[in-house]
Amino acid sequence: MSVRLSERTLSEIAATAAVPRYDRSRLAAGILHFGVGNFHRAHQAVYLDDLFETGEGHDFAIVGAGVMPSDQAMRDKLASQDYLTTVVEQDNARTSARVTGPMVDMLAVGDAEAIIERLADPAIRIVSLTVTEGGYFVDSDGVFDPSHPAIAADGASPDQPKTVFGLIGAGLRRRSERGLAPFTVMSCDNIPHNGKVCRSAVVGTMRLSDPAFADWIDANVAFPNGMVDRITPATSQREIDHCRETFGIEDAWPVYCEEFKQWVLEDDFPAGRPALEKVGVQFVPDVSPYEAMKIRILNGGHAIIAYPAGLMDVHFVHEAMETDLVARFLDKVERDEIIPVVPPVPDTDLGDYFSLIKRRFANPKIGDTVRRLCLDGSNRQPKFIVPSILDNLKAGRAPEGLALESALWCRYCRGTSDGGTAIEPNDPNWDKLVERAKAAETDPSAWLAMTDVYGSLKDEPRFAEPFARWLAMLAEKGTAETLRVYLGKS
Repeated sequence: MSVRLSERTLSEIAATAAVPRYDRSRLAAGILHFGVGNFHRAHQAVYLDDLFETGEGHDFAIVGAGVMPSDQAMRDKLASQDYLTTVVEQDNARTSARVTGPMVDMLAVGDAEAIIERLADPAIRIVSLTVTEGGYFVDSDGVFDPSHPAIAADGASPDQPKTVFGLIGAGLRRRSERGLAPFTVMSCDNIPHNGKVCRSAVVGTMRLSDPAFADWIDANVAFPNGMVDRITPATSQREIDHCRETFGIEDAWPVYCEEFKQWVLEDDFPAGRPALEKVGVQFVPDVSPYEAMKIRILNGGHAIIAYPAGLMDVHFVHEAMETDLVARFLDKVERDEIIPVVPPVPDTDLGDYFSLIKRRFANPKIGDTVRRLCLDGSNRQPKFIVPSILDNLKAGRAPEGLALESALWCRYCRGTSDGGTAIEPNDPNWDKLVERAKAAETDPSAWLAMTDVYGSLKDEPRFAEPFARWLAMLAEKGTAETLRVYLGKS
């Protein structure tokens, strides 16, 4: 018999899952978070839940907010269960469930005034966000694009913003008008220098309507960089059913994740912060080495296995790791072309880190899908793959393996697997990618002409030539045989 998740039923749920032992009625909001998705609930919210269990930080509870239709759907689900979430951690050796309770409210999507007013609440000292890699309106060089229609609209109507960055700017303005100190803005997204990128987005948006206040934000508001890590697949009916059948919990949207998690943060919180170092968060002067390691080795590794596996009709990530050609492709590209250009990381052996990553990818309990890894390549490739390509070229090496990865992404965007299965749209720019992938069959430079992804690499023969060669081989021989050729090269 299952029990619907709510504050009232926690005593029953405690028989099968850990539940909050702190008094949620005594929590006070200190963080407003944009983008209450699975990763946030498996990562930042879990760290806060751990801290609250120690009896500390109870004035840093979370209020959720969002701007997308999916945010409203999440609000409806979470509100129906008192903003509680079931987090199921799955390791090779065990599966455990816990109910987390650091969220106390979530604001209605589209109510800009309510969000701005909550941002102006002096109790809110941190505004955090997870809006995905593509949500920062930047080009391939990480430069903010103020001409984007959504940003331009906020510039024209700064009192009725619809983007996260317009809302944050409006909230900071209202605090300033009331003589209140600014909050800290903390990006939890998986992008290099996420604090710097977030600063550019907020300042750039405000500059369209109030350049002087934009300068004030740039000079007075803290945007610490951070590195976040936890593999967290999307929730489907599979996870909802498993949660009910295994733990007896009826959760409208449970979160399933691996046991491993990591968070490295620059300690720049002038308005105060919770003592997260007591629950495993690592505070450092400079997060850059950690984020470069993670983004290139883990996220780059995801891209390396994603497209060959997708073209070979492999469904789950652990199945991709069980596919010899895919696993060997990952190993060779990482060891030959990625790890050698990752800067040293304090107290970290990069070889050991890669071994850990492979074990995490191979975890069969996670149920992470290849399709999720293939998602949004147009925003992920310039952040996860292209920097390693450029560093190899600077070192005088032709990046054969990364050129093949790029050709595999192009071939994937052709829209059919090697077995003839249709690949459903899997990128915000899918139609344009399909058009370019078809054009690249006869003119490979058509794909590399995406300067927002590749910059000027189209004109670099040490990359363009192997890309064209691998793309032609994929069309002629298919993915498996092309991988065999690559792996057989010295």
